[in-house]
This record gives sequence, structure tokens and C-alpha cells, in this order.
Amino acid sequence: MTIQANRISFRYGDKLVLRDVSFGLTPGCFHALLGPNGAGKSTLFGLLTRLLALQQGDIQLAGKSLKKQPAEAMRRLGVVFQHNALDLDLTVRQNLQYHAALHGLSRGEARARGDRELERFELLDRANDAVRNLNGGHRRRVEIARALLHEPSLLLLDEPTAGLDVASRQALNRHVRALCENEGLAVLWATHLIEEVHEDDRVLILHKGQLLADGAGRAICEAEGTRDLAETFHSLTGAGST
Repeated sequence: MTIQANRISFRYGDKLVLRDVSFGLTPGCFHALLGPNGAGKSTLFGLLTRLLALQQGDIQLAGKSLKKQPAEAMRRLGVVFQHNALDLDLTVRQNLQYHAALHGLSRGEARARGDRELERFELLDRANDAVRNLNGGHRRRVEIARALLHEPSLLLLDEPTAGLDVASRQALNRHVRALCENEGLAVLWATHLIEEVHEDDRVLILHKGQLLADGAGRAICEAEGTRDLAETFHSLTGAGST
């Protein structure tokens, strides 16, 4: 397993927002964390990235405990948050180099890895452009390229297509799926949009802080006796698909 979460619970004051959540993620697999707004997805991402401190349970990344070996565990992780975290006034390449320096990469290594990722995302010709001159879809690709510079084994994406048009959402989704297939990367893609999830994906459905389903999308539909994931999602959560 690339990641193993064991019996995670979390409270904000008296409010329980995650209840006894356990799951494992495997290399080379696109995992969809599906839940309506307020389901607890962002809280779970906060725990996975140590923005929030674990209160109950443990999370292991490639066998390294976030509680006991946080630095080693976090080296395995790449993250793209819901809100854009790029410096708009720096160029694409400067953003990548700054991030690489935080991970201890030399300038030459950062340049080589950055150009490799930009080429993969068809953005090498924009390397010297200021980020503010890129459209939303291209900014997201830069964020993913940045998250991959230190060669993590797990990539977390929290609502990565928020604010993008349909064509950009679809293109970004295809790019990330290709990373799983071609690079053996484990991906956890958090979304509330059913159309971003395929029935052969590994699907985790989170609602009101509880993991209601975990398995291949098609198998979950069969178990629930529903026609497709949209119907399954509505049946389990009472929420629509958008």
C-alpha cells in the first residue's frame, strides 16, 4: 500500500467531522474520494498533509507513520490544494524552482525535473511566462507539475477542477489518469462531481464524516442495486451529482 489510514476520527470542538475512517491506497491506481460539500473531504486532506494534527488513529505513507516519522512520510507525498497556491508574479519556472529548493533539490536538478514535468504537461513553451498570464487549466497543470518535482509516490488533489470549464476539467482528469497508468503513481482525487469518476475507478464515498463505500465503482453500484454512480451517490448521500 502507498497509504494506509487507520481509524481516523477528528473533531472541531464538540463537532465530530470524521468518524472511524479507514482505507488503503495502492500504487498505479486512480482513487476517487467522492462526497458532497461538507462531507469531510478537506478535513481528511488536512490530516493527510499535516495541516491538521491527528487526534485519533494513524496514517502511514509507504510504511512511515505521520505520527512517528512525519518528515520521512511527507517526502512520499505531493499535494494540489483546492485553492491556487502559485505566486502569480513569478514565472512558471521560478515557481517550480522555489518549490524544488524547499525539497532540497539543486538548481540544476530542479531545472531538469521542472522541464521534464512541463514538457509532459505540454507547457514547456510557457516556462518563462508569468503565472498570472496562464488560464485556469494551465495553472492547475503547473501546480501538478510542481507537486511531482520531488518524485512522490502519492498525489493528493483536493477539488482540483474547481473553477475550471468543462473542457479544462476533462483535460486535467485525463492527464492525471495518465500519470497513474504510465508512472505507477497513486492518486487520491477528491471531488463532488460524478462526471469526473469512472465506474472502474476505486471509489471512496464519504458523507457526514463516515466512509459509506470503498471499492470499484461498478462493484459498489451492483451492491447497491443501482444503475450508475450518480444513482448510487444519491442513494447513499441524498445529494445530487453537482
